[in-house]
Formats: sequence, structure tokens, C-alpha cells
Amino acid sequence: MTVRLTVDRAAWTAHVQATALAYGHGLVPVVKGNGYGFGRRTLHEAVRGAGAEFVCVGDVHELHDVPPRLTPVVLTPVLAAPTSERTVLTVGNVAHVDAVRGWRGRVMVKLASSMRRYGATVDELPVLLGAVADAGVDVHGFALHLPLTGDDTARLAEIEAWLPHLPPESPVWVSHLAPESFHTLQAAHPGHSWGVRVGTALWHGIPKGDFLDLTADVLQVTRVTAGQSVGYRHATMPFDGHVVAVGAGTAHGVAPLDHHDAARRSPFHFERRRLVLLEAPHMHTSLVAVPHDEPCPRVGDRVDVQRPLTTTVVDEVEWT
Repeated sequence: MTVRLTVDRAAWTAHVQATALAYGHGLVPVVKGNGYGFGRRTLHEAVRGAGAEFVCVGDVHELHDVPPRLTPVVLTPVLAAPTSERTVLTVGNVAHVDAVRGWRGRVMVKLASSMRRYGATVDELPVLLGAVADAGVDVHGFALHLPLTGDDTARLAEIEAWLPHLPPESPVWVSHLAPESFHTLQAAHPGHSWGVRVGTALWHGIPKGDFLDLTADVLQVTRVTAGQSVGYRHATMPFDGHVVAVGAGTAHGVAPLDHHDAARRSPFHFERRRLVLLEAPHMHTSLVAVPHDEPCPRVGDRVDVQRPLTTTVVDEVEWT
């Protein structure tokens, strides 16, 4: 049983290099969570090989596998300081500062965006900066996390609205801008030191590049007639054909797709046909059905898995 991410090494490497070149100076790679399907260690090596100084990680529990030569920037605020003081922590309110009082690293001050998630508003920023100064912590810069919805015009407008409220020539890190928009921002405000956090676009491409292929092994194929019961909850076989046991389930983060049409919720495909999902995936197995007159995979074949790589636990990365 294997959920496998197959990567065309040459094409993926060319994409990563081209994306890094397009952003140029100021690119800050993001390596967090499951390492975008590759595993964090693999991507940290790619970052280190590219000569980057900083890498963004999700939280303090992801610090242990960051290579010594990289300075990690923790994106999620913490309520207890880490032992390492080479880390840059994110603070978005006074409580975040109080939680790390006595720690002597640097902090990135989070600014509120239209996401209204973490970050200080314009009115709250002076109080937050006062708390940072009182705690004796150095400010590395300011960060603005922008929404995925909308376009770069709206995102640039959010950034522009914040600039009058920030210290002149301060470092500012942003997100979710295309390279051209990032260069426009740099050119318009050369006094600031700009950084742009990039994760999905760097490691997967937007839309996802065809150099990545997610599949799962077929472990069992059973002939079944219409009306017979199958699975944990005895779903009814909708037609004559085969029940196929696929070695992928909730342990891998595999779940039905979020779609209003039940017939389109199966994440599994074979020979460009969506396979009928008979019941919700379980820990390591999903059951799908194939009509008797359609191509049916055999034991040992691979079926395509349509799931986000950021939420999929991959058993094996296969480089080709």
C-alpha cells in the first residue's frame, strides 16, 4: 500500500529555479506543514541549495528540522517562547509579546489585513510596538498576510494603505503577489526593504504543474453484482462490475471532494474516468466501483488521487 507523489525532477527543478529568478531579491521561501507533500526536509535542502538566508515555517514545532544555516521565521504567533534565539517570531498583539517576555530573539510584527486573522490594526500598532520595546525584543520587520481572493490590485492597495503608518525604511514582508506586482511595489517604495513569502507558487506552481502526480496503489479487485452490499456500512453496489480497494484513506488525509454533486466527490480516477466512491474513505483503504463495461485497474496498478498536496500524507516521493 502506497500513496505516492511522483515528481519529474528536471521539470520541477526548472520550475523552482524559474520562480525564484522571477521574484529575485526578496523572495522568502515557505516550508511548513507537510512540506507541500514533499516533506519539509526535502524542501529545506532545496532552499539551502538556492542560497536563501531565511525560511518561513508554520509554527515552533517545525523548527527542529531547519538546517543551521537558515534563519527560520515562525508564521503563527506563539504563547511560549522557543529555546532558540536565532528564530524570528511573529507577534500580532500584546499578549503575544507578553508570552515571550525574557526571550532575546527578534520578532516580526504582524499587521492586520482584510483577512482579519492575526495582526494589529493601525490604532493598535503603537501600543504593540511599545510592548515590544518594553520587552527588550528587536523588531526584524513588519508582515502583512494578504488574502487569496481578489487580485493584485486589491492586495497592493492594502499594502499602500499601511505604509504611512510604518517607520521609514523598515523591512516589510508581504504575500500572494505575482512577481510583476512585487517588482512594482519594490520600485515604488525603494526606501523599504521588501520580502515576499512564497510557498505554493514556488513548490507546486499555480496552477499546479504537470511535473507532479499523486497516485495510490490498487490492492484488491472483487467482482460484484448490482444490489450487493459492500463496505463498512453495507453500501449498495449501483451496477454490475468490480469493487476496487485503493490503498489510500483518512490516514493519508484523503477524503471525499467538497462538491455539491455527489457523483463528483470521488478523488480517484483511472484512465481519465472518475471512479465511483462507494463510501467515505477509511484509515488506509477506500472502496470504489467500476462498471463491468469500463476499464478496470488490476492489483498493482495505480489510480490518480485528486487531493491537495498540502493536506495529503505521502508514503513515498518518487523522483523520475
